[in-house]
Amino acid sequence: MIKRWALSALYPLLFLVASHAPAFAGTAEIERVRSAIDVLNKIMSIPENCIPPSLLRDAYGIAIIPGVIKGGFFVGARYGKGVLCVRRDGGDWGNPLFISAMGGSFGFQFGAQSVDVILVFKSNRSVEAITGGKFTVGADAGVAAGPVGRYAEASTDIMLKSEIYSYSRSRGLFAGVSLEGASLQVDYKSNSAFYNMAGILPIQILKGQDLDAPPVASDLRNALSRHATL
Repeated sequence: MIKRWALSALYPLLFLVASHAPAFAGTAEIERVRSAIDVLNKIMSIPENCIPPSLLRDAYGIAIIPGVIKGGFFVGARYGKGVLCVRRDGGDWGNPLFISAMGGSFGFQFGAQSVDVILVFKSNRSVEAITGGKFTVGADAGVAAGPVGRYAEASTDIMLKSEIYSYSRSRGLFAGVSLEGASLQVDYKSNSAFYNMAGILPIQILKGQDLDAPPVASDLRNALSRHATL
């Protein structure tokens, strides 16, 4: 009888604690952001084989898509999930918007079944196209293999005219690649889960200042800021 009474008294307390506990994202979304941070850190750790920090300083946005997979040699679907961050009005990096990528040539090497992809956006035009619906790299905006190395610069006409610089990393090798035909779109389900907000809009995420996001979102923003100032 005493045990039953104690449990009955405990139920309201448990409900109160649960109702006030922060409801953060599931493991999948948090791990995706962690993977993006890991990809960025590894790529930027080798000065002679990294994205030029000056490119990151001048960039409007960056998409990191870890572990894009393919169905088989030469043919088969390419699919991946990643995150996109853009600069807010004050110049600092905003929270991650979850996106998905499908199709296209992601720079797979023979024998590689997975590749990490990074896209650097020079302006807001391409980002607005992604948030407005499906966006195809190379068709809706020009793309070029990005320069590699701490002191490298975009020098060719193709690079200078392109809206997006693309990179891939597979089997430990990193290089700028011409990423054509890949479609990018917003992953609304993952965004709702990560921010614990049904129907959250891309603009709320990319430009929002007061979102209740898991700490890993701040970790990604800090990593981007740090690598842009090397």
